[in-house]
Amino acid sequence: MRRNRYRGGHTAPVGSEVRLRHLTVDEALLKLDQDLDDAFVAGLYHVKVIHGKGTGTLRRVVRERLAEHSLVKSYRPGGYGEGGGGVTIVELAEK
Repeated sequence: MRRNRYRGGHTAPVGSEVRLRHLTVDEALLKLDQDLDDAFVAGLYHVKVIHGKGTGTLRRVVRERLAEHSLVKSYRPGGYGEGGGGVTIVELAEK
């Protein structure tokens, strides 16, 4: 089982993936906001947002939301081995 390092130095099961595939834009944005809040409260540093490739609409609106989200320090497209264009890696702001 993969584990994620939390800010407090404790480890816990990974809950750092936000799965948005097969959701409407409205559903995806609501889930994104909720999951980013939960990850921040849990003390996670990074979150992987899985939006899929598809037509690119969901990826575009997700990245637009991330650009203005107060809990997001930075974000980038997934690289090789991370999911490529189907994911966005988010670095959360510090508390």
